[in-house]
Amino acid sequence: MRIGIISHLKHPIAEPFAGGLETHTFQLARMLRQRGHDVTLFATVRSDPDLGLEAICSETAIAEVGLSEASDIAFFREHHAYLSLMNSLRTRDFDIIQNNSLHYLPVSMADALPMPMVTTLHTPPFCWLESGVRLSDTTNHALVGVSHSIARQWAHVRGLDAVIANGIDLNKFAFRPFADADPYLVWYGRIVPEKGLHLAMDAARHVGLPLRIAGPAHDEAYFRAEIQPRLGVHARYEGHMAHADLANVIGGARAFLCSPMWDEPYGLVVAEALACGVPVAAFARGAIPEIVDSRSGVLATPGDSGSLALATLTAMQLDRRACRARAIAICDAEKMIDGYEAIYAHMIRRMRAQTVPTAREPYPVQSMDTQTPAMIRG
Repeated sequence: MRIGIISHLKHPIAEPFAGGLETHTFQLARMLRQRGHDVTLFATVRSDPDLGLEAICSETAIAEVGLSEASDIAFFREHHAYLSLMNSLRTRDFDIIQNNSLHYLPVSMADALPMPMVTTLHTPPFCWLESGVRLSDTTNHALVGVSHSIARQWAHVRGLDAVIANGIDLNKFAFRPFADADPYLVWYGRIVPEKGLHLAMDAARHVGLPLRIAGPAHDEAYFRAEIQPRLGVHARYEGHMAHADLANVIGGARAFLCSPMWDEPYGLVVAEALACGVPVAAFARGAIPEIVDSRSGVLATPGDSGSLALATLTAMQLDRRACRARAIAICDAEKMIDGYEAIYAHMIRRMRAQTVPTAREPYPVQSMDTQTPAMIRG
């Protein structure tokens, strides 16, 4: 297939990744190319050129802005990039377009394309994207959710055509049968308020083990106010690490702490920890209960650092081999690519048949084995 992938434009699709969406887009483009598909990635200029990059915009993120709304200059730069791209796609010969942008223009203009489009929803509904989805009323545009949690959150807007769980490269997160001799816990991800790192730091202190921290500090004010004062002998910030170095830090930990303050759409960090054989202690939010089961993780009461500490103590007793087995069962990127190839073929066949169904033809929803682990309450 000839596949065009529309990326979001806040950060480059390249290592070290800014977050899960960048990781997912990279993985999707790379593995589709490995399977012999002709892939073009529409992304920012500093994205990985080996992904078939066709740069459409310089980065729209402005470092000083943090989590507040971007300036009008950034907004219109992004708007213009997507508008130009969607207009140009009308004359391109792709078999299918994969939309990972989170922007309203690609979804609202899907019906203007001569080829089908698949949009993957990586976030709960927000006003701009929701308005674009509501305007998209064509059988040639499929919506995919990365979890059943996301599917439920979008149900009032539109039913999704499929759920395809995100996947990771299991080879990049090698199994470690034993933790390091000097015990420690690990937390990694974007350092922003909604990830709740400060609560994980408090929980680790309750447990009595040092916490090693990795990830980009995207919110400097939050880092200065909540994270820096907690650093010291109980917690160490390792910086923003490439996957190879990160996997080594993760694999040596006794447990991975996951402390989201919002409903995580998926949680690639959880999958990566499990792949390394590291048990998970996490707040029961969003899709996390879909990823961990009772043999690989322990859920805690959201927002309660004491509950997270108790969950950590229990998680450290779990079998690391069971954690790796869980990752192989539901987090393998090869299975994710199987799912996307299937829905692409489905959409292409339907368009080529030139039939207009009287009702939306459902695509089989991918299921996840969700043996829910016990919740620890403080």
